[in-house]
Amino acid sequence: MTNAPFKNQHLSYSRLTRFEQCPLSYRLHYIEKRQAEPGLALRFGKNIHAVLERLMKEVLDDERSGPLSEERAIELYREAWSDEQLTGMDVFAEGLRILRDFIRDQGVVDHRDVLAIEKEFRLPVGPFTVLGFIDRVDWVDDETVEVIDYKTNHQLFTRDEVDTSLQLSLYHVAAQRLWPWAKKVKLTFWMLRHGVRQETTRTEEQLADALAYVETLGRQTETATEYPARLNANCSYCDHRKQCPAYADALKGKREFLCEDLADLEAVAREREEVARLAKVLYARKEELEDILKAHLTEQDELVLGGVRYRMFTTTSLDYPLEPTLSLLSEATGLSRDEVLGKLGTIDKKALDALLKSLGKKLDKPRVSLLKAELDAHADKKVSPRFWAKEVA
Repeated sequence: MTNAPFKNQHLSYSRLTRFEQCPLSYRLHYIEKRQAEPGLALRFGKNIHAVLERLMKEVLDDERSGPLSEERAIELYREAWSDEQLTGMDVFAEGLRILRDFIRDQGVVDHRDVLAIEKEFRLPVGPFTVLGFIDRVDWVDDETVEVIDYKTNHQLFTRDEVDTSLQLSLYHVAAQRLWPWAKKVKLTFWMLRHGVRQETTRTEEQLADALAYVETLGRQTETATEYPARLNANCSYCDHRKQCPAYADALKGKREFLCEDLADLEAVAREREEVARLAKVLYARKEELEDILKAHLTEQDELVLGGVRYRMFTTTSLDYPLEPTLSLLSEATGLSRDEVLGKLGTIDKKALDALLKSLGKKLDKPRVSLLKAELDAHADKKVSPRFWAKEVA
């Protein structure tokens, strides 16, 4: 095989992941080179990445130090939004929130601490070359660099996903080659929707294992002769889903297996996994369709279609900050901070209402009402739109 020309001019994390998750998607994208149709989530993520890249590159080009400009970020965002031809007020507002939160969380930035933005790397791995781009690399100290990858995911990664991420492992190896003076590499997923940095590191053994896996997977892409569709959690975001028969069947709820004996745990587990895969596809499709209806509901109060009335309404929720909430409850109940937190389990309205109800048996009603008012005064009020659907009689 080593004497024959490779199918892949190069490997990349995206290429390998696509093959790993769904061989059919890999074939359509890289072999048949079908026209890709990225969904809203991918286009939105591309938009945010483009803004952050431009924003940080301007800091480097101008050799600036200080806080980032929110005004400039919004200007770049509007340009990128138009270039990507995105639509939807709720999505637009979400992007603004992400950028404002990023600027606040970033704080003061010194151009001397930013080593690279959108840095290209090429890694020799066995007979292959792995091509990639790192969103950002920061100087931490004289022997440490931090590799930062921006993510617009709705869900945070699990600790195991962060610690075993092949993408971060490749970035670590690349950073070592690009900045050989760095004895330590800090790896970070900056989860932009959540304002959270999920950090990890790698051992030399983990890096060796990752490179061995890349070479193995790369050889699989070269020798593969069949490319079956594989339903997975990312099907709804796949840019070739409209060309996939498995996805079309999933949208119709087509089932391949039904457990006839609920005492057969193997059969139960098999059906459960099939149903779970179908449910993810159908739920994501439901959200996609609702987004279209929501866009029309920004221009009119309601829609009546197919015997169903659709409307939007707003809901209000309270977000209780941890420290003030625990302090108020500790003072009112005489319990320690840890005891209060143990009783609550989590700081949300439901848990607080349950605790206040139990306090009503020990404290007088006016005192409980006053405590609730104090808690609510410290809480952040959030107003969010909700989608409503009901059959018309």
